Amino acid sequence: MAPADDTPHHPAAVHPTLEALGLDVAPRDRPLVYPGAWPEESGLLDGDRLLPLTRRTFPGRVPVLAVGSNASPAQLRHKMRQYELSSPIPLVKARVTGLRIGVSAHVSAMGYVSASPFRAPGHTRELFLTWLDPAQLAAVDASEGVTRPSGAYDRVTLPADGFRVEPEWGEPLDGVHLYVNRHGVLHDGTGTPRAQCGQRELLSRLLAESPRLRELFGSTPEEFCSRARGDLGLCAEGTRLFALEGRATASGLEKYVHGAGPAASFGGQQTGSPGTGESLSPPWM
Repeated sequence: MAPADDTPHHPAAVHPTLEALGLDVAPRDRPLVYPGAWPEESGLLDGDRLLPLTRRTFPGRVPVLAVGSNASPAQLRHKMRQYELSSPIPLVKARVTGLRIGVSAHVSAMGYVSASPFRAPGHTRELFLTWLDPAQLAAVDASEGVTRPSGAYDRVTLPADGFRVEPEWGEPLDGVHLYVNRHGVLHDGTGTPRAQCGQRELLSRLLAESPRLRELFGSTPEEFCSRARGDLGLCAEGTRLFALEGRATASGLEKYVHGAGPAASFGGQQTGSPGTGESLSPPWM
């Protein structure tokens, strides 16, 4: 179990459950709901409840931007339970300039095609910051494949001079972390990164665009999720197909990967990652 921290708890009886808030369905259980429901406000994820925050600083924790299902309380709860972690997680709204949310150029064995950020100078949008303690950070790193050479994501640190992250209170942050896909992101056919949309719409479009993808994963989003889920070999073949069909492009964030030089590749050649000093292995990616 994770060691106790000083993140404040609240009497559970006076706060609604994730189910009552409509935040209880994890994409890991139902892939077509990816990226899952995000909260409307900042809060403290404590087990099955999302509580009000009573503090604005979180010593000993690392700020990590969530661009996909890591902003879903149900998905975070699922990941923490895998590793028997029970410490609360603060989720704080922030205005982020310099990023947009795209589509990962890989097929996840969770049964969906996940989100990944790409560089977009001048663009501003609202995202959530998850403030993770060391054990939580190690668990999320493992879930994203950071600690595995064959994993899908690296964790990078964004420089303040290229990206502005403004929590809904306080000063802009420096040294915010972000997960970047090693395979790059999918483009829209013109070389421009494809914008994220709902999973059903995304899969319908991807399948319509590629006969070979339909041969592998079926002709409907439901078939895609069913075939992909848990089949590491098939998912790897789908990921290779994205590259072979020329559908992947760089996110523009590769240069921030630790140890990456000018030749860092979005095609998975760069396998270095910051890590956390701990190595956890998820059941499957």
